[in-house]
Amino acid sequence: MTRNTFAKELEELHLDLINMGSLVEDSINNSLSALRNEDLELAALVIKADDIVDDYERKIEKKCLNLIARQQPLAGDLRKISTALKMITDMERIADHSSDIAKLTIKMAQENMIKTWIKPLIDIPEMAEQAKKMVKTSLDSYVKQDINMAQSLYEHDNIVDGLFIKIVQELSLIMKEHPNAVDQAVNLIFIAKYLERMADHATNIGEWVIYNVTGRHKANKENKKFLF
Repeated sequence: MTRNTFAKELEELHLDLINMGSLVEDSINNSLSALRNEDLELAALVIKADDIVDDYERKIEKKCLNLIARQQPLAGDLRKISTALKMITDMERIADHSSDIAKLTIKMAQENMIKTWIKPLIDIPEMAEQAKKMVKTSLDSYVKQDINMAQSLYEHDNIVDGLFIKIVQELSLIMKEHPNAVDQAVNLIFIAKYLERMADHATNIGEWVIYNVTGRHKANKENKKFLF
């Protein structure tokens, strides 16, 4: 493989990542819109679109492994390929959690849980907005190779973690006081958990962007003590 051909394939890999990122952004936006508006058709589309994201992951992974095997890249080029391999895992997981929220939306709608909430939905929408912004920021940081943008994700992740703890505590109390509300409360905790995990994956993407630009990889965050 000539150097020009290799450079062209690296550029194609970069574009594939951007396209996969656009699909992931659509996935989270649509899943949250489906939940907010009880749009079961949109929820079904989110679930179906997850297969397309999975296909992208397999396609990019194969391309990365072929590039490594045929070219044996060094230094910066190897970082680009390693970054792609790591990012696609986090992007695929974000799409999975979007699909999980869509499935819960359909389940709750079928069981008439969405018509009347057990508590005003204030923190979950705020958490959803934070997670959505984090996913966009993480992907934009990759497109722009902007480490400042990538580093900003840590602060937002802490906000999401705080909201998650608050939501779990409030819903746990509601379940104790109102046993008839347990099913809906559990579903809301799952939604909050999926959002919290999306934020974690967005932060991971930011860390890989930093690694790609600087060659230094920040150690993973301390393992959290999950409440759920």
